[in-house]
Amino acid sequence: MSRADTVDDRNRTPAPVPAPGPTPAPARTANWTWTFGLLRSELLTTFRRWRTLALLGVLAAVPVLVGIAVKIETSDGSSGGPGGGGGGEGPAFISQVTNNGLFLVFTALAVTLPFFLPMAIGVIAGDSIAGESNAGTLRYLLVAPAGRTRLLLAKYATVMIFCLVATLVVAVSALTVGALLFPLGDLTTISGTRIGFGDGLLRALLIALVVAASLTGVAALGLFVSTLTSSGIAAMATTVGLLITVQILDQIPQLHALHPYFFSHHWLSFADLMREPVYWDDLEKNLGLQALYAAVFGSAAWARFTTKDITA
Repeated sequence: MSRADTVDDRNRTPAPVPAPGPTPAPARTANWTWTFGLLRSELLTTFRRWRTLALLGVLAAVPVLVGIAVKIETSDGSSGGPGGGGGGEGPAFISQVTNNGLFLVFTALAVTLPFFLPMAIGVIAGDSIAGESNAGTLRYLLVAPAGRTRLLLAKYATVMIFCLVATLVVAVSALTVGALLFPLGDLTTISGTRIGFGDGLLRALLIALVVAASLTGVAALGLFVSTLTSSGIAAMATTVGLLITVQILDQIPQLHALHPYFFSHHWLSFADLMREPVYWDDLEKNLGLQALYAAVFGSAAWARFTTKDITA
């Protein structure tokens, strides 16, 4: 190298070096925007499907059928159900429907919770991952900068929002039918005390939220099953089959030691919200058990999905 070249190199202006610093805020904003956009896309896709609308339609029809049946049954002035409303089990609310249409909300939730609501959740959850794989769209979803964990969380959040919407559909339908067919007003709790109609509406909303929360275990179970297969129909059928099996086992007296660990065992504990004062023991057991199922099967779904070989 010549002396002239050395002098020329010394006289060159060095290129500016960018100062180190944290990740720019716009990048983080873009990540959050993408996350909410993914959730929004999942919600729109789910609630635009005819299958989803059909499930919500069936759930909305159940309170109508129950209300009409009670109205016909009590048209001669007889009691609306056996036992005169004692107990505290959900179906016993049906004996109070003729006195106050608000009880139709509690009755409809008690009727749909053992099968109709969990079946609908099982269909949506079971199809969440397996349906995408069967349709050949799962690989394209993962090409976008979402990541498997974020996509799985968006799927689970969508199922949970469907849980809430499905429960509210039953409650609103029952409240509408109850207002049309039966009188409304102050109501008598299971404990025999009187509460105002506004307090009754608040308790009805709280019961609907508890019922929706009671389905988180089924949602996590269905999501896990959905990661095990590429067939949406197989995942839905397996989830619903497990749901029916657990509820059958929960009715076998010889398995009483296992009953408290079944996710469906404390479902009807929402009736304790209609006591004065409220009994919280079974409600806390129910919500704690659902949280445990959600944690176990949610973790299993994450472990399976993040290591799964996506071919479709």
